[in-house]
Amino acid sequence: MEQKHYLTFTNPETREILIDWWRALDNARGDRAELRRCHSPLNVAFTPAYHRLRWALMKHGSVKDEELALVAGVLSHVKSYKPGSFPRQMAGSDSADAKKASVSGLRFRRVLTIDDRDKLYETMIRVVHLLGDSVDIPSLANGIYWWNEQTKKEWAFTYYEHAPSEEK
Repeated sequence: MEQKHYLTFTNPETREILIDWWRALDNARGDRAELRRCHSPLNVAFTPAYHRLRWALMKHGSVKDEELALVAGVLSHVKSYKPGSFPRQMAGSDSADAKKASVSGLRFRRVLTIDDRDKLYETMIRVVHLLGDSVDIPSLANGIYWWNEQTKKEWAFTYYEHAPSEEK
C-alpha cells in the first residue's frame, strides 16, 4: 500500500492548486464572502469552497483538515498575491531607511505565543489586513498549515533579520 505524504505549499503542484483556488474566489464572490464571514476554521470546513480546495489537494498528499480550513479562511481575506517571504513581509519594507516594521515587534511576539488554532485564525486575518491584504500566499499558507515550534523559530529568524531595530 502506497503511503501518502503530508502536503506542503512549497511544492510547485500544491502551490499552483492553492493559488488557482484563491484566484477562483474572484469569480465566485459569494464563496469569498461566505468564507470571510466564518469566525473559526470549523465554520470554514462547512463551506463548499473549502471542500473544493480539499479535494484538489488530496491528490497530492494527506490533508490535515482543521489546518487546511484555517488556511482557506485566512486566504479569503487576501486581495493580492505579493511574492516574498511572509515573515519578511511582516518585518516591513525592504528599503534600508524604513523606520518601523509593518507588524510591530510586540504584535509579532504575541503571534509567536499562539498555540490555539481559533486564536491563530483571528490573529492572522488581522495581520493580513495590517499588510494591506497583499501577502505571499504559499508562504503564509505553509506557515499556518504547519504552525508549530519549528515554524515559529523560522519566522522569528526571518522577521528579526529584516525588521528595523526596535527602540528600547
